[in-house]
Formats: sequence, structure tokens, C-alpha cells
Amino acid sequence: MVATPERLEQTPAELSSGAAPSSRVAVLLMGYGEVESYEDFANYNEQALNLLTAKFAPVPTWLYPPLAKLLAVFDLHEWQHQHDHFISPHNAIFEQQRAGIEARLKEKWGDRIKVFKAFNFCAPFLPEQVLAQIQAEGFDKLLIYPLLVVDSIFTSGIAVEQVNKALAKTFVGSEHWLKGTRYIPSFYNEPEYIDLMARLVEDKIHADLAVAHLPSQTGIVLMNHGCPHKAKGFTSGIDESQALYERVREKLIHRYPLISVGWLNHQTPLIEWTQPNAELAAKNLIDLGATALVFMPIGFATENHETLLDVDHIIHGLRRRHPEVTYVQMPCVNDHPDFLQMAADWADGQIADLLEAEALAVNPSLAIALAQSYADHHHHEHSHGHSHSHDSGSAHPTEHRHAHGHTHDHSRQPSHGEHSHRH
Repeated sequence: MVATPERLEQTPAELSSGAAPSSRVAVLLMGYGEVESYEDFANYNEQALNLLTAKFAPVPTWLYPPLAKLLAVFDLHEWQHQHDHFISPHNAIFEQQRAGIEARLKEKWGDRIKVFKAFNFCAPFLPEQVLAQIQAEGFDKLLIYPLLVVDSIFTSGIAVEQVNKALAKTFVGSEHWLKGTRYIPSFYNEPEYIDLMARLVEDKIHADLAVAHLPSQTGIVLMNHGCPHKAKGFTSGIDESQALYERVREKLIHRYPLISVGWLNHQTPLIEWTQPNAELAAKNLIDLGATALVFMPIGFATENHETLLDVDHIIHGLRRRHPEVTYVQMPCVNDHPDFLQMAADWADGQIADLLEAEALAVNPSLAIALAQSYADHHHHEHSHGHSHSHDSGSAHPTEHRHAHGHTHDHSRQPSHGEHSHRH
């Protein structure tokens, strides 16, 4: 709203939406988050085990606390000793993404929107904590926006799971405070994102490698988030990740024929992961004559320990065996201006829909009674159907033949003699 001494006027955004001026949309940007203090490793790992590993690994839940502490020892060794007190830049980059997307959205929607961030595993930005803040600030509509390239149970799935649990806890009274919800699942097939991935790779090759390496000798490893092949029936993200790879590959293949997908897998025993992993993909390209390798993380929107440390480990091992090859490690899209603009554009239509939509009136306390009502109705129908079937089955066979013949008589309009004969 724009205040003047004489009157209140609606902004162009409000006029175009046709919504009540009081409607406000909270855009909930969601990511994993990563620890900023080594003391948080065990807690982080336990949450990840509960929300992620439980979806695919046959590990009993009572093992999670001790296993989380054991994994924390390995994490500490890797981050502190192997990588000289490494602190992940993920959270800081995610904040830059949040601020950049919000700035672009506010150009159109003003104070009717605000972009919040939530991390799956990191306080004080857990979804439950952030949704309480959203409610306290008076927002009544929510756009759930996992800033994750692929929609799967391990990405967007746990985001929705956490939001649903938090919304159940924030309900008080006879009507839920949330009056509308929308969701952005992924952007693996968005043309602008695919074009940007290909352009970033081409620009890097042109700037750093073209002077010394022929295009046919320049290998490209397009890295996706590794996925287990079996996820207890959940969507694992393999299909979307593969589709993303194929579309980026199509943009590059005519100029650079040595291209492979490279999956950044977790080394979990007894689990079948996507192949080839990034290291094997690189080895294969070297065998085919690559004298330079570009590692581009297309399946990650925000830098994290996998795209940094895991890829660094891979390159370090490859360099020992093939020191003659040039290795280029590219960053994620992060806060690239083009990416922030397209990410804001993807949210724009959903915000408009939320502001135009009629407010929902939901009373979650009625859910149990409604479930019981449907159960009773189903039981009644089942009992009635069973009784009807039993009655029909007890009829004398000649009665069935009589009824059947009588029906056909009417449809064919037979003569009186024919009718008598069929009786």
C-alpha cells in the first residue's frame, strides 16, 4: 500500500492480483544447511539419519545416536585435519541467494511478500522455528520453495515433510492460521537453467582451456546428486537428474564430444548407488583421450561440502595417477545474477496465484472425526454390498434365467408367441 495524505492507493501489484490488501505471502526458501561449528556434527548427522538415511538404508533407529557420533568423528577429521579447519560456505551462500531472490520479488510485490530461509538440519533455521516466525509476523499464505534442482524424497520430500509437521504444531483454536499454500518442486527441466549450465561450462573452457586443449580432448563431467536405486518406494530423483544431464549434454555435445554424467554418491555399504560416480566418469574420459577435465555441478544450486571436499578428493586422486591432465573444478550456480533472476521468476506466478486465491478455512481438529466418518461410511457400504450379493446369490437359478430372458424380450420387442416360449 502507498499512503498519501488524502487516501490509500493500491500498488500495481495489488490491482493486478485483485486480492485483498491484507493478504501476505511468505516465500519459504529451503535447503539442507551445513554445520558452522564442529560441535554440531553429531546432532546434524542424527537428523540426517532420521530424515534421509531412513528412506533407503535398513538401519534400526536405535543405532542412529551412536552412529551419528561415530560419523561425527570422521567428519571432524576430514574438515579439521584433512582440509585445514574447513567451514562450509553453504549457509552464507544460501543467505545471499535468499536476499537476491527477495530483492527481485519485492520490486514487483513490495511488502506483500518476504523471503525466509529454512535449513533441514540446522538451528535456529529449522522449518519449525521459521514457520513460527512467519506466523508471528502475520503472513497467512505460504510458498514452499526448496531451492533444490531435483524433486525427490531426499530433497523436496523432506522439506514438505518438515513443513507439514511444523504446521501441525502451530495450529491453535478452531481454524488454521495458514490460508493458502503453493509449492515449487524443482527446476531440472527449466530451459533457462539448462542454458545457463551449458553457457557457464563453455565460458570456462573458452577462458581457461581452449588455448591448450582441443575441443575433442576436453572432457566434461556433469555432476549430479547421487541417488540410491531403491528408496522404499519413494521417488529417488534418478529420472529427473538423468533428464537434466541429457538436456545439458545436448547443448554441448556437438562441440565437446567427451561428456559424462558423474554422480556424487555417498559411500554407504550394501546400497546400490547411481553410476558412474564422478571419479569413474573422469577415468573413463581420460581413457578416451581427454587431456583436460571440467567438473561442473549441475545438480546442485548451492555450494556444499560435497561439491567442494568430495570433488577435491576426486581430483587429488586423479592428479596423482594422471598428472599430465588439467583439472578444473567449477562452482555451483550459487548467487549468479542470472540464476537469482530466474529463481525469482519461477516464484512470481505462484505468488500471484496465492494472492488471487480465496482464503482457505481449515480446521485440522476435524481431521480425526472426518477420517472416522469415512471409515464408517466405507464399512456401511461394504456391509450393504455384501448383504446384497448374498441375497442375489440365494435366488433360484430359474429365477435368474427368467429375469434375464424377460429383459431381452423387452429390448427386442418379441411377438406374444415368442415371449410365451421364453417363459
